[in-house]
Amino acid sequence: MREKEYAELKQLIKLKGLLQKQPSYYTVHILLILSLLALSLTFVVLVDTLWLQLLNAAFLAFVFAQIGFIGHDAGHRQIFNATEKNAIAGLAVNFLLGTSRSWWIDKHNRHHANPNQLDVDPDISIPVLAFSQEQARTKRGVLRSVVRYQAYLFFPLLSLEGVGLRVASFHFMARTRTTYILPELFLATVHFVLYFGFLFSVLGVWQATAFIFVHQALFGLYVGSTFAVNHKGMLFLDKDSQMDFLRRQVLTSRNVKGNPLIDFWYGGLNYQIEHHLFPNMPRNKLPEAQKIVKAFCQAHSVSYCEASVLQSYREVLQSLHQVGAGVTPASSRLPDRGPSRNSGRSR
Repeated sequence: MREKEYAELKQLIKLKGLLQKQPSYYTVHILLILSLLALSLTFVVLVDTLWLQLLNAAFLAFVFAQIGFIGHDAGHRQIFNATEKNAIAGLAVNFLLGTSRSWWIDKHNRHHANPNQLDVDPDISIPVLAFSQEQARTKRGVLRSVVRYQAYLFFPLLSLEGVGLRVASFHFMARTRTTYILPELFLATVHFVLYFGFLFSVLGVWQATAFIFVHQALFGLYVGSTFAVNHKGMLFLDKDSQMDFLRRQVLTSRNVKGNPLIDFWYGGLNYQIEHHLFPNMPRNKLPEAQKIVKAFCQAHSVSYCEASVLQSYREVLQSLHQVGAGVTPASSRLPDRGPSRNSGRSR
């Protein structure tokens, strides 16, 4: 019976035409982001004032994250009907950011299939953090101390996300052979040759170093913070959970209340519930889909989580603090505190 509920919801979405591709929207949006990229690079060439260049580095971090959101949409085949066209868009982002398209698709698809599922979802298997009591118990040494204070260290750690994406990408490309891996490796390598060559040749060593530090740190912080509110602090599932698809996606996800500015800032990912239910839905159709999904969940007594920007981060930090609070440097075991409201276990 429950499996039929998702089919019923999907039919409602299809009848509204919300899964149809939106070429005009994406054409305008991509041209806008590329224009912002060109503006930032032009600023690098024309301006010779350090503090203005550091502001430009922050602006370029925003642009890089927006390019990443386009890559996310291409990876989910939201932009084009043809797989090859989405692949080309993904390879363009591969070049512009210096990441691996194949690595991201592999990792992200496993996350979508198993959100917040222990030992299965790669997005909750992070060495320096613990999202459940079970994960906290496995930490030793320095990692155990980090987890103890993870709520305080969370945002500083997010600033390393940009570096982490590149390290994981090159590690994946070095050990994996897929259809696009050689082009991806070439494009990512060219990206960094051009990135460092351009900045050091135009800005000089010290100014370029400061620019790169600010750019990469804020890029990681921005990307990491937009993804952090999606699932952290929500329901956790056991590895062998048999929960139906609708509830699996809704109960493990959190929406951030949207408006045009927030939708743009989060790249549409603030509609995380709708995105997980319909991952190939074009970004600009998610707000309309939310009305249908939210009403459907209420009619079927499925808890639907939606919070403001501040409340969503507060819930994430509270969950991280609760998990880390029981960790002590002198003990390798945590007291049995029982499941929290947001990080409960379910089969």
